[in-house]
Amino acid sequence: MRDGILMEIQETVERYADIISKVASVDVEVVDRRLFRVAGTGVFRDHVNEDMSDAGYAYSRVLRTGKRQIVYEPGKDPVCSRCPQRDSCVEEIEIAMPVRLGSEIIGVIGLVGSSKSQKQMILEKETLYLDLLEQISGFIAGKAAEVEETKSRLALLGALDRAINHIDQGVLLTGKDGIVAMANDYAKRRLKSEDPVGKQAVIRPTGDMMNHRKEYRLALENKELQVLGEVCPLAEPTRQYDSVFLFEDTRDVQKKYYEMTATVRALRVDNIIGSSPVMRRLKEDIARIAGSSSTVLITGESGTGKEMVAAAIWDLSGRKKKRFVAINCAAIPEALLESELFGYVKGAFTGADPNGRMGKFELADKGTIFLDEIGDMPLYLQAKLLRVLQERTIIRIGSNQVIPIDVRVIAATNKDLKEMIREKKFREDLYYRLNVIPLRIPPLRERKGDIEELTDYFAGHYAGLLGKQVHRITEGARQRLAACPWRGNVRELENAVEFMVNMMGEDGILDESTLPGDLWEETEEEKGAASCGDGQTEDVPEREDEIVPLKELERREIEKAVEICGATTEGKKAAAARLGISVATLYRKLEQFSQTETRTDFSK
Repeated sequence: MRDGILMEIQETVERYADIISKVASVDVEVVDRRLFRVAGTGVFRDHVNEDMSDAGYAYSRVLRTGKRQIVYEPGKDPVCSRCPQRDSCVEEIEIAMPVRLGSEIIGVIGLVGSSKSQKQMILEKETLYLDLLEQISGFIAGKAAEVEETKSRLALLGALDRAINHIDQGVLLTGKDGIVAMANDYAKRRLKSEDPVGKQAVIRPTGDMMNHRKEYRLALENKELQVLGEVCPLAEPTRQYDSVFLFEDTRDVQKKYYEMTATVRALRVDNIIGSSPVMRRLKEDIARIAGSSSTVLITGESGTGKEMVAAAIWDLSGRKKKRFVAINCAAIPEALLESELFGYVKGAFTGADPNGRMGKFELADKGTIFLDEIGDMPLYLQAKLLRVLQERTIIRIGSNQVIPIDVRVIAATNKDLKEMIREKKFREDLYYRLNVIPLRIPPLRERKGDIEELTDYFAGHYAGLLGKQVHRITEGARQRLAACPWRGNVRELENAVEFMVNMMGEDGILDESTLPGDLWEETEEEKGAASCGDGQTEDVPEREDEIVPLKELERREIEKAVEICGATTEGKKAAAARLGISVATLYRKLEQFSQTETRTDFSK
């Protein structure tokens, strides 16, 4: 038998090496009996036709003994002792199998793992890979002799069938007319077909790319999938065997991406702390609306727990087994928000991920999306969101493909959207689309009866995190906590209790000395505000029969808010929040007051 027989069928060997490499996710190389590399994938592709006499010591032993060789520690194995590259070897594992033709060894085929993850995969499925290599070796030998070609192909398909049923992607072997000749278990599950062999598969590219792979529409009978994949033509196509289609359902890609990025934890409605009447009603409302698919608009001040309520709705819904995807519209730059929501394809815009990316709506398909701080969404995106809510479809940036979605939308805001509508900052039609089911979360000052329960919970929680034990909370500390206005609501209370646990002594007692310093200032300020409410300031008429015009009352309250919060930019923002109006409205009122004499200098 001639030494160069494998070189004569090099193109065929290379094509099959490529297919096996893609299916098995490892590099493949084939050498002949002269130790010339006939075919190679990955790092070996650019070194085909090279003489490996000075490096192929494992292959030399296989050619000499006729036995397979497994090198678990390349560079350290005795077979590598004479290799000049043993101290700088980058391989992690190597399996070499002889290629026999009758009684002759005509070459060696090997699987090479170059990373620890590949090594682990090969070790876990060593028997499977040995069986696969043996089958491929037999196929190459049969191809070289050009005998029993059909039998050799079937043997390869049998080996591939066992191997590909252990990978997390679909494999379809089809003929020129699209008739399926072989399908792995993944493909059968996704296509919902127990036996797709003999049926026609229609594979149509959409023109988009994602994660270095083309996007396709894969249809079989009445089932159609959106997939990412690659068509691999066979070396010598026939009518029955033309190409291999490797694919992954985009839903599985979504799941992997979500698992890498998700931070939201499931929250049962019973875990929402608060036994006051308003909180009991809120929990009842959550339970009533959870089973619906209607849009929910949650309103409440900052720190009231809007995302927790949204997660509780999801937890009680029929969509719980699907994803809950949250996005804060105020935390993402306006230029990036659209791509975060709707995704984009390869080359959509400068600076984008070259692989493309799925948007939050696509990730949330069949599940729930939570749009926090919806009042901060720019107007042009509000129009696109409205269209999504109306048509239940999205289009990725840079694409013209319409993607249907089934998503429940829960939005939240701490802003007065009706006031924003009057100021032309929020679309009225979008407001009504979102406000199908309104939910208001009361601020902590409206449910002060829950402060003690919340305090106890946070004290226990942070004691556990900090490795401490809280034995008692004094009555004085509880009274101070109850007297605080809690403008930051539950979040501010949580931070205060965390501070107290950090400041707690070895006696395990949370008393007034552990309270944050600004908490004393706030409680004193509330006392002052209460005395003003008793009619002890010049702003409130002392005569019971005196009636103050509404405009004057409005002016007094606005001036008082600015005096308390300060005339700086941040102070005016705080004043507007306490008055329950937007900052723009506050500035407009102050501008009106500036035309007449005022008691406060607002020009700062």
